[in-house]
Amino acid sequence: MDKYTGKRLDGRYEIHEAIGVGGMAVVYRAYDTLDNRTVAVKILKDEYSQNEEFLRRFRNESKAIAMLSHPNIVKVYDVSIGDQVQYIVEEYIDGITLKEYLDQQKQIKWKEAIHFVVQILRALEHAHSKGIIHRDIKPQNIMLLQDGTIKVTDFGIARLSHNETRTMTGKAIGSVHYIAPEQARGDYTDEKTDIYSVGVMLYEMLTGKLPFEADNAVSVAIMQLQTDPKPLREINPDVPEGLEEITLKAMQKDPKQRYQSAADMLRDIEEFRRNPSARFQYKYFIDEKPTKYIDAIDSARNSDQPYYNDNYDYVENGEESAPVKKKKKPVAAIIAGIAVAFLIVAVAIGISAFMKNKNAQPQDVIMPSFVGKTYSNVVASSASSNSFQFKKQDKDDSTHAAGIIISQNPAAGTTVKSNADVTLIVSTGVAKVTMPDLSGQTKDQAEQALTNLGLKYSVTKVADDNMDKESVVSTDPAAGAQVNKGTEVKLFVSSGKNDQKVAVPDVSGDTVQNAESEILAAGLTVGSKTYRADANHEKDTVISSNPLNGVKVSKGGSVNLVISSGQPAQESKPVNVYVDLPRNTTNDITLKAYLDGVLTDTRTVNSSYNPTTQLTYSGLTGKHTLIISLDDGKYREYSLDFSAGKSQLNQSYNYTPPPSSSSQSNQPGPQSKRGMP
Repeated sequence: MDKYTGKRLDGRYEIHEAIGVGGMAVVYRAYDTLDNRTVAVKILKDEYSQNEEFLRRFRNESKAIAMLSHPNIVKVYDVSIGDQVQYIVEEYIDGITLKEYLDQQKQIKWKEAIHFVVQILRALEHAHSKGIIHRDIKPQNIMLLQDGTIKVTDFGIARLSHNETRTMTGKAIGSVHYIAPEQARGDYTDEKTDIYSVGVMLYEMLTGKLPFEADNAVSVAIMQLQTDPKPLREINPDVPEGLEEITLKAMQKDPKQRYQSAADMLRDIEEFRRNPSARFQYKYFIDEKPTKYIDAIDSARNSDQPYYNDNYDYVENGEESAPVKKKKKPVAAIIAGIAVAFLIVAVAIGISAFMKNKNAQPQDVIMPSFVGKTYSNVVASSASSNSFQFKKQDKDDSTHAAGIIISQNPAAGTTVKSNADVTLIVSTGVAKVTMPDLSGQTKDQAEQALTNLGLKYSVTKVADDNMDKESVVSTDPAAGAQVNKGTEVKLFVSSGKNDQKVAVPDVSGDTVQNAESEILAAGLTVGSKTYRADANHEKDTVISSNPLNGVKVSKGGSVNLVISSGQPAQESKPVNVYVDLPRNTTNDITLKAYLDGVLTDTRTVNSSYNPTTQLTYSGLTGKHTLIISLDDGKYREYSLDFSAGKSQLNQSYNYTPPPSSSSQSNQPGPQSKRGMP
């Protein structure tokens, strides 16, 4: 067991078990005792806690993810950068990494690959809009939930684009199989760096192979810089040509030839989704240098022939070359030939000038019918026969496919000039709407919102520890996606917590060590350990547990222990605490009492009925600390002296009413704490 498992951070986060180890941090499954939910706690490794570079990267991650709020990016609840321990509290993801999934499946269907990539691109589009470049996109940093939802994680080497302009020279950070060429060189990185990594992941998903593999990382990095990937269809012929084009465009070595944003790549994928036979015909100019001409004189000087002209042809005659004199052409014949050539050129110039003058005047033509034809075909074919100036106007039309011309002006059959302006009304297909963010809304609210947008829906129930029953967990398509009206949206609605109960074992009379082992073996964790004077039990022997033995609690829950100090019991007097409630409030308030960090009392109070509430504690010895919270905000701190039977107010805090109960339930992040330690 490591130093954190079984401990509680800041009196709040109970560390249950390590669930992942990264380059600079260890990730634990933990329980938030204040908000009553399972969380993931990422703790910076001890060996890096004094390393300024790793502290910088850890702070970068906390800054980056604190700015982000998107269904496809892991949520952040809390951040602590202290002197002794640095950690980030995140949403707990009950799933596997995309890397683990690819290792299981080897090669996945292209429709599934698109489903994953679209979610990743939407997450990056949101991050890029906030000025955040991830720079370490790879399957190991993508979490896959049971319902197919993608969550992008690990912004440990993310860059705030307005703060830095280069990666560290000579340190190509990121996983070498997925980094972009400019990242491998240590050059400037931007949004297009993440696009390259997405392209590599899409390549791997569609083919079951990485585009570049070698015996060592340096060789792979060189291949990223110099080698073109093998075409996908040579490995997997089932990959559609359009999807191969999308993948290879994302993986272009030159950032200027890649997609310039996540939105650009999403647009092509959406077009491909609508028409899997679509082709994009991307062109890449490999040799952009001007053509080089070889100087004829230099070429002659480098040959075996003399570079001057003496009117002799040199032929082989035995072992020696003997010159043979050329026959001279008659001068008169040469002059006559030149005259004929000039005459032909003059005639050609005259004819050309006549035709040009004739064609300069626009001719009357009959306007053809373009209605029902594809706009791109019309522009390509008609422009060669006439000089019509086409003007395009888009219009939503569910009766015509996208790109089909609905009407035109002037109308067909009209006599017009050959260079006339022609307005073409072109169908954009079914009207599109933007998917709203429905997470946290009730099922009824979400259904009404989708109906108002002209969308259909189906409901799938999923267990979720972080969402109230009948609340929306996620949607497919995700928030922000452009979808056609009439599209069916999948609503994933919480069916409540998947709560497995286990019985607390009987550990009274056991040593502390044995008691901890039994509790962990039962699937529970050890919470607080309180030492009490008790002459009837030997030192370090468990007197009792809370909850008591036999009580069934949620798997992973904590068990608090009361342990004998081996000393005779001191005199104990009951202590009464009178908590004055905030005035000028008429609403019900939730009061919680924490004795030495352990929740001992929860009640609803209302100062309009009673301005004071009383709490009584007994059976303890010595001095203890009591903290009172109102609506999860710290309110009062008392010192309790059980030897004297007195309480003393140490610190007071202002009470801030929550905006509303509904807004609280939709914002489970740090805002809901409002000042609690």
